[in-house]
Amino acid sequence: MNTLSLAQTAASPASLPSRTVGNLLREWRQRRRMSQLLLATEAEISTRHLSFVESGRALPSREMVMHLAERLDVPLRARNALLVAAGYAPLFRERPLSDPQLAAAREAVELVLKGHEPYPALAIDRHWTIVAANNALAPLLSGASPELLKPPVNALRLSLHPQGIASSIVNWHAWREHILARLQRQIDVSGDDALGALRDELAAYPAPPDADAAAPDGTALNQIAVPLRLRTSIGVLSFLSTTTVFGTPVDVTLSELAIEAFFPADQQTTLALREFASTRPAHEGRGINAG
Repeated sequence: MNTLSLAQTAASPASLPSRTVGNLLREWRQRRRMSQLLLATEAEISTRHLSFVESGRALPSREMVMHLAERLDVPLRARNALLVAAGYAPLFRERPLSDPQLAAAREAVELVLKGHEPYPALAIDRHWTIVAANNALAPLLSGASPELLKPPVNALRLSLHPQGIASSIVNWHAWREHILARLQRQIDVSGDDALGALRDELAAYPAPPDADAAAPDGTALNQIAVPLRLRTSIGVLSFLSTTTVFGTPVDVTLSELAIEAFFPADQQTTLALREFASTRPAHEGRGINAG
């Protein structure tokens, strides 16, 4: 399996918030487009008490911070920030993937990636940095610049960068729109400034010189999902993608880990990938530099 130093990847420590817990809770409530009345009703507290917490007139208990964070579906990293802002210790640990306690999680990721062959799959962190990939990813990356394949490798940058695989994407306009929309939803959910910067960077990339014209409005209505159609050394391949996450993580790093698995969208892709897997030498170089 093509592993990008999975056991060596370390999560960066959460930064200490400079805002009050009330301000942070208000920001999360507004991000979720909830009124004080709706949040108070779902949390089974009075609107007056919630107003006092947000304004700083009342300091919430640790249990109340966690209760409100649960109702607001706040990510674990941000829940730690809420606790610290309220004067409490963080509850959720952030371990590097090399930590022995995450050995079972690493093995699960490797099993999923390997088990998905001969179809491509990769594991990414919260900023779309690739931390592991299987051997089937190689034919998708044949046109990418070696510089973009040096770790840390960002999957979205690799996809849309002019020196990445952008010129190989047959439906570049549709795929770009899908990527930017998905990234924006992730920003809306997480409030992550780094993702906002990544979105702006990707949006500024020019279209490849030979990119097909943008599809007319309503074209996507005839599809079940936006496919990735890619010109490769083994032909034009078409994929549908799915995302897998851990269901009940209590570790920050694990909560932010996801597996992107690509499935053939047509018979031609299925046959091409199976043939590639059966003829590829075991010693052949990997598509991404593991560092």
